[in-house]
Amino acid sequence: MAVFTPVSEQQARRFVGGYDLGEVVSLHAIAEGVENTNYRMETSSGRFVLTLFEGRTDAASLPFCLGLTDHLGAAGFPSARPLRSRAGDWIGVLNGRPAAIVEWLTGAWLRAPSAGELAQAGSALAEFHLKAADFAGARVNPVGPVQWRELLERSASGASSSEDRVLVSGCRAALDRIGDPFTDDLPSGAIHADYFPDNVLFHEGRLSGVIDFYFGCDGPFAYDLAIALTAWGFDGEGRQIAGAVEAFRRGYETVRPLTAAEAEALPLLGEAACLRFTLTRLHDRIFHDPANLVTPKDPAAFYRRMEFWRVAEAV
Repeated sequence: MAVFTPVSEQQARRFVGGYDLGEVVSLHAIAEGVENTNYRMETSSGRFVLTLFEGRTDAASLPFCLGLTDHLGAAGFPSARPLRSRAGDWIGVLNGRPAAIVEWLTGAWLRAPSAGELAQAGSALAEFHLKAADFAGARVNPVGPVQWRELLERSASGASSSEDRVLVSGCRAALDRIGDPFTDDLPSGAIHADYFPDNVLFHEGRLSGVIDFYFGCDGPFAYDLAIALTAWGFDGEGRQIAGAVEAFRRGYETVRPLTAAEAEALPLLGEAACLRFTLTRLHDRIFHDPANLVTPKDPAAFYRRMEFWRVAEAV
C-alpha cells in the first residue's frame, strides 16, 4: 500500500477546513503508487484525492505539475484538476508534507487492455502533447541522465545480493552505451514521463482520465512515447505482449505522426526508458524502508525489455 505518511480523519478535517468542500465523510488509503501518499476522500460535496508529496517529488516542482494538469483540464483533456483553497493556493502542508486536493476521476486502470484500448491510450498521449503545447511552465527532467548515474552509483554501493549486483553491472554497461540520448533536436514540450497503465483510467470501454503528473517535465515527445510503449507493451515479467507496442503506437500516430527523426531515435529512447525505470526500481529495492507500506517493484522486469529496443535499433 502506498502510504508513507499516515493521515487520520481528524487531520484531514483540519486540512479540508481551508477549502470550500464541506465536511469530510470518509478517508481511505489508495493502494496503487510508489512515490506519494494518496487517499480517496469523501466530503459532503463530493469525492476527491488527497495527496501528500514524498521525498522524490520536489515541492518546487509542484506548481509546474499541478499547473499542467489544470491547463490540460481547461483544454478539455481528461486530467484531474487541482482545487484551490480559500486562500487561492493549490498546495498546502499536511503532517509536514506538501499536500494538494485534486478532482476524482471515474474509472479504473486496465490489467489486460485490448488492442482498441491500447490505441485509445496512444491517441490520448498524442492529444496530451498537442494540448500542452501552449503551457507556459518549465521543468527540467528530474530523472534524467545525471540522476541515472547517481542512482547507479548509490545502488552499486548498497547492492548485497548477486541479483542486484548483476543488475548494477548491466545498467552500468547500458548507461555507458546510451550516454545522453536527449542531445538531438527532436520535437519537445511538456511530457507526462510516467504514462503507465495504472495512470490511465477507463470507464465503460472509453478512456476516462489520466492521472499522476508528478514526473511531468519538459522533454522530447518521442521519449514520452518510448516510456509508454515500454510500459504498455510488456507483461509484469518483462515479456513482450504480441501486438501491444504496435497498437499503442498506431493510436498515437493517428493523432500526431512521428517525424522521421523521432522514428529513428525511438529505439534508443526506448532503451533509455528501460534503464531509467530499472535504476529507480533497483535503488528503491536496495534501500527499501520496511516501515513504508509499499512493496518495491521488480527492476529486472524493465531490464529485460532493453533487448527489444536494442533489436529494433539494429534493424
